[in-house]
Order: sequence, then C-alpha cells, then structure tokens
Amino acid sequence: CFTGNVKCPVQLQMAASKVMRAIRVSEFGPPSVLKLCSDVPVPTPGQKQVLIRVHACGVNPVETYIRTGSYVRKPNLPYTPGSDVAGVVEAVGDGVRFLQVIRCYTDAAALTGALSFQAGDRVFTTATETGGYAEYTVAPEGSVHKLPDSLDYKQGAALGIPFFTAYRALFHKAHAKAGETVLIHGASGGVGVAACQLARAFGLKVLGTAGTPEGMKLVLNNGAHMAFNHREKGYLDKIQAATDGQGVNVIVEMLSNVNLDSDLKLLSFGGRVIVVGSRGPIEINPRDTMVKESSIIGVALFFSTKEETAEAAAALTAGMEAGWLKPVVGPEYTLDKAAQAHEDIINSPGASGKMVLTM
Repeated sequence: CFTGNVKCPVQLQMAASKVMRAIRVSEFGPPSVLKLCSDVPVPTPGQKQVLIRVHACGVNPVETYIRTGSYVRKPNLPYTPGSDVAGVVEAVGDGVRFLQVIRCYTDAAALTGALSFQAGDRVFTTATETGGYAEYTVAPEGSVHKLPDSLDYKQGAALGIPFFTAYRALFHKAHAKAGETVLIHGASGGVGVAACQLARAFGLKVLGTAGTPEGMKLVLNNGAHMAFNHREKGYLDKIQAATDGQGVNVIVEMLSNVNLDSDLKLLSFGGRVIVVGSRGPIEINPRDTMVKESSIIGVALFFSTKEETAEAAAALTAGMEAGWLKPVVGPEYTLDKAAQAHEDIINSPGASGKMVLTM
C-alpha cells in the first residue's frame, strides 16, 4: 500500500524494520480516497525534527479541502493528512535541544530541566512533516510542545491548531482589547471553543453562535456571556440588541462564505471580521466597509512567525496553569474511520468540540 518516499529508519534501532498503520491519500477526491495502510515505514527524524508515537490526532475542516485538491496548498501525492497530534517522543534528530515547555520556571534548576530533552516526553504539535493520521509522525522541533500532565492525549490533540489559531485571530490579527465585544460565529467547534475561552479570559464580552441547543450550552460553558442559535430566524437582530445597537467590535468567522455579508452589518465603527474559515465565494457590498471603516482580515496559522508562536505558547501556558484553558474533545473516531470523520466534520448539523482520531 505504501508508495511514498519516507526513508527507512536505519538510524533508530527502536524503529529498525518497523512499519506502522497510517492513512494515505494517493489521489485527490472524496473521503473514500483516505486509505488505511498497515505497511507504511516508520519515518526517521531529520535535523531539528522529533519522532512522536501518536496517541490522538485532531481533524480539521481544512484537511477536507486539501484532500479534495481545491485548497491553495496541495501536498505531493501520496501523503498522510494531519497536523495537530498528541503523543510521546520516541526519538529526536540532530540539533534538537529542547521543546517548548508548557509551564513557567521560577528557579535555575527548573530552567535547566527545560533545556533537557528525552524520549518519553508527552507532547502535542501544531504541525507535522509526515502527517498525523498515523501511529508515528515526524514534526519540526519548533512545532512541538510539552503536554502538561493535567491534559490527556485526546485533549492534547484538541489543543494545537484550535488554540493557536484562536489566539492569532483574536490578538495578532484583530488586536482585540479587554472591554471590547467579540462575536464567535460558529463557537461550538474546536477553534470556536478556544476563542471563547481566550476572549473571556482576556476581558472581552463574548457572544457565541451554535447550530443546536447542545452547542449553545457548550458555548456558554466555555466562556461566552450569551449564545445564539444561528439556525433561528432573526438571530442577527438578537445579537445586535445584545450590543444595545452599537454592533460588535470583532467577529471571528468560521463560515465566511455564508456569513460575511451579514457580519459586515453587525460590526461597530472600526470593527474587524477575522476570517478563519470559508467553503467558497460570497458576494458583499464594499460600501458596508466604507460606512464603518471596518476591516476584513484573513487568518492562516501557517504564516505565524517564531515570535508570534512563542507569544501564543506563553499565553496558552498561562491558561493551562491557571486552569481556564481546557480543550473540549468532540466526536472521536478510530484511525480506520478517518473517511467517516471527514464526512461528518463537513455535514454534521452542529459542531461540538474538537473532532479527534485515536490510534
């Protein structure tokens, strides 16, 4: 089944002659192109790379767009999807000195410990080199972070992409400030829940939408002051009323091809729509941006600088230490059900936490 060019792991005695199960995509297309293969060689970590034994991997909508071949970035075929895994370090390549450590250090001894690195560390990632829908993956050192003992592996798989994306959307792009009002449009999914928790912790008034009563309850339980059902007629009027007619300062938008036109009308003067997700085109009236001097800003975690990543990691570290950052795990699928996961993440009636694959 394996047709890729992953090197035989001769450098690692533990992985010698070892194969793994992994999802492989050999052609772009529907979910059925996700094929479970059981004879894929375990990859070898190169310079400044980490080999991780995967326990769980997050499933993100963007992975379905990439799979169809319609996304702006197309991987070389065949490939294994998946970016945000949680698991255990098996080995490291040359030049790896330390991981991003998810806790604060208050003395020299603790700091020294932060600079050491050893197999067996629990970690999560925001990117991989060889794909996360697999029993093992290789990730670049800068995208690997230690997973605190307070979180399990499924929570770790719900941490990387959602929380780093939400932080980038709110603070690097929207420049949200305490006291402002933010609408999380699609707040019950992985990024939405993360945005609710972050916005509430940083002092914003948080409004969230969901498509089911269960989703609305989840949104309220994760930091939103008010929740609205975006399937109900007139819900936009209720949101406007919740701001006393002033509009919202920031909208974090998960489905801009449906909501962007109405988003622009919901904004306050100088408001910002932050586009996190879109499944196609939409027609808007540019005058709606002129009358409020509002902005439409796209977000792609891929373009984060090292400094931005370090800032987000520090903020998320503080949240985990303080206890307010708690990833919410949604639907769970075994690796052989990856195709069903891709079907459901697009067609389910309402999101409820972060979808994950377990190994």
